[in-house]
Amino acid sequence: MNDVPPQHSGAAPHGGPAPFPGDFDQELRAMVLDLAPRQFAVVQTWEVGDGEQDGCVAAWGVAYEDGSAEVVSTDGVRRFGLASPERAVRWFGVKKEGVAARLVWLAAPDRTTA
Repeated sequence: MNDVPPQHSGAAPHGGPAPFPGDFDQELRAMVLDLAPRQFAVVQTWEVGDGEQDGCVAAWGVAYEDGSAEVVSTDGVRRFGLASPERAVRWFGVKKEGVAARLVWLAAPDRTTA
């Protein structure tokens, strides 16, 4: 959606400073990119023989600026609110012998590109 509400001269609704003149749409995009939670997958891997491995995506998650994370299994059955994304590895890496879990981030933490 490209609609942006008009600028106003008063304080922002949440009590912060009023937006300053300029390219408001560009500033909103930059703010959203800067504040957006990071997305990740929890993948499970296992050996299938002769040193080869196989794997699957077990869950999807978002990591917030405060370090917490929310994770949902790919089947939608399990949902977790966790203190950190790394804790998801514990939940999905202990189910079966020989199965390991790890995080795969969807994007780098650099958010300077708008």
